[in-house]
Amino acid sequence: MSISTVLGFAFSGIEAIPVRVEVQLASGLPSFLIVGLADKAVAEARERVRAALSAMGLALPPKRIVVNLAPANIVKEGSHFDLPIALALLTAMKLVPPEDSGRFGAIGELSLDGRINAVPGVLPAAICAVEQSMGLVCAAAQGREARWAGDALDILAADSLLALVNHFSGEQVLPSVELPERLPDDPDGPRTDLADVRGMETAKRALEIAAAGGHSLLMTGPPGAGKSMLAARLPSLLPDLDAEEILEISRIHSVAGHLPMGMPIFRPPFRDPHHSTSQVALVGGSSRVRPGEVSLAHRGVLFLDELPEFSRPALEALRQPIETGTITIARASAHVTFPARFQLIAAMNPCRCGYLGDAAQECRKAPRCGEDYVSRISGPMLDRMDMTVHVEPVPPSQLAGLPTGETSAVVAARVAAARGRQKARQNGLCNTEASPDLFPTAAPARDYAVLVAERLRLSARGFTRLLRVARTIADLAGHEETAQPHVAEAAGYRLRRPDRR
Repeated sequence: MSISTVLGFAFSGIEAIPVRVEVQLASGLPSFLIVGLADKAVAEARERVRAALSAMGLALPPKRIVVNLAPANIVKEGSHFDLPIALALLTAMKLVPPEDSGRFGAIGELSLDGRINAVPGVLPAAICAVEQSMGLVCAAAQGREARWAGDALDILAADSLLALVNHFSGEQVLPSVELPERLPDDPDGPRTDLADVRGMETAKRALEIAAAGGHSLLMTGPPGAGKSMLAARLPSLLPDLDAEEILEISRIHSVAGHLPMGMPIFRPPFRDPHHSTSQVALVGGSSRVRPGEVSLAHRGVLFLDELPEFSRPALEALRQPIETGTITIARASAHVTFPARFQLIAAMNPCRCGYLGDAAQECRKAPRCGEDYVSRISGPMLDRMDMTVHVEPVPPSQLAGLPTGETSAVVAARVAAARGRQKARQNGLCNTEASPDLFPTAAPARDYAVLVAERLRLSARGFTRLLRVARTIADLAGHEETAQPHVAEAAGYRLRRPDRR
């Protein structure tokens, strides 16, 4: 009887869990069993492994083959167990030395011709391998992704199972995996520039404040006013991610299979799902729990265009992650928490036809049509919007004559300076995450904020968000204390409710 063990990986959220893939060759009727709470994709590894060995000119031994995935109480999902099962089986067949295969974890899917295909989750698996003081075997296309886990990680990135066996036998040497000597100037692609936006000074000011403090922003206005154009330029105003944030975001996108060419996410992500997106796609879940748009937008922007057109359950599901910065998916087979600290930017028309308040174009149902349209968004959801601004369209006759505004680089410098003040004062937290007790506020400003809250009948949440926006305005101005004019400007954004002009 022969037993061999290779390290594999299961996933819980963005964390990789080490799994011992044990293969036993025993006497008995020829069979191939996989045990250890494996799902259908893992069970189908039998045929993929069998075909991959056949492509190498090998056949399964005529014995009772048992594959155990331990610990057995964790659900094993996905085709990435193909490679560790095949490697453990080859070790049991004495084709790979156990002292070699025992030094590596493995993750990858096998083709019928023996090629090793890319799979989601290589970066978390590589980090787990480092924690286990082991190397990693993966597909050649994902070697660079695994390398971001650290230079100390021993990586074998093979394009086929045959190449991997030849490496272990000494007949072939797999090339080492290195990071590129020079990263692209903008690895996430070209950015749009705020200078492209003519006019709309109030809306651009609101966008700058939202970027500086990480605040949620709701833009209203008629079709074609420029709401989507403004939202698309918000990422160009946000500061670069630090090393910890890059690794955290990249792990989320790796689990989702969204790391192009093995490059991490260097800039705050921008996600803009269509309004037909389901609740599961938005917050995550399904039978195999995967991150949704709120997690893919972690430390970045989630833009919801045509906000009232999203389904009510999908919008209500956003309420908890907006407050906590995490989303917990509970299923009978899993209880998984994903990071979801995103900045919500939303846009909507004032009514279904879009021209409420324009006597020449509004429909005959005005103003009732506007009230019905806004009522699709619940009061608690609107209460979570830090700022609301109405975007006035610029007439075509003025577009050509308006001067070019500030570039994104100029505004981003002010935003970065404001973020720096916030993090230094609040132990690394931006204003939207911090308690107002940490804000130095002048007594007249606090009294005025209380008066505004009473006049506008703000909830406790609304009052807190008013103080946070006022603090961000003060940070942009470089003031140590929040003053009454800062509160007054913040109150102006609370006044602009979507059902009023």
